[in-house]
Formats: sequence, C-alpha cells, structure tokens
Amino acid sequence: MSLKFSRDHEWVNVSNPDSAIVGITLHAQDALGDVVFVDLPEVGASFKQGDVAGVVESVKAAADVYMPVDGEIVEVNEALRDDPSLANTAPLAEGWFFKVKLAVPSQLDDLLDEAAYEAFAKEA
Repeated sequence: MSLKFSRDHEWVNVSNPDSAIVGITLHAQDALGDVVFVDLPEVGASFKQGDVAGVVESVKAAADVYMPVDGEIVEVNEALRDDPSLANTAPLAEGWFFKVKLAVPSQLDDLLDEAAYEAFAKEA
C-alpha cells in the first residue's frame, strides 16, 4: 500500500500499478464537519487530473471532490452513498469514495507523501 495526497485534500491509495482508491483526507473531513451527503461519479466515467469528480456535503458546507490523477472510475463506494457518515468515522478506510483505473501512473509522482501533505495541510 502506498498512500499519496493531493493539494486538494484527497488521498490516493495505490495498491497496484494500474489502479488506486480515492477518498478525502482527515484534514478535509475535519474542515467539513459532519458529512450528510455524497455525490459520487458514475462507473465508467473518465476524468482528467483536477476535474471535479464528486461532491461532499456537510452540515457546514459543500465541497468538490477533485480527481487526483487521470483515470476511469471502475467502482464507487455504495456504502458511503447509503451512509455518508463513513466519511467522518473512517475517511481513510470504509469512507473511501471511488476506485480509479490509472491512465497516467506517473502522475502519482507529483502527489505528496504523508510528511509533505501534513506540512502542507498545516499551512492551509
């Protein structure tokens, strides 16, 4: 497992060279507060890095979920759709948003490792 982070506060768990799991970071979850709704992308949809791939709504605000890498959505977390609070209780586990087939795996090199993300999030 290799965890990477975007500057838009998404995490990317790379379990193999071809695909990754994406969710929102603890920093994003803390900023949003209690998540009440998620709008997930359609399976089969393709996105470019930086595209809006979904929306998360909380009691405080709504925020876009950005695609951290180019790719095609191969699975969405239906459990999260049914229970959006998973984004609060387990944002790095059961609260994942979608799985993506990587179109340009080298884009992962531009994402932050955990230490760099933590430093970035403290300044945000």
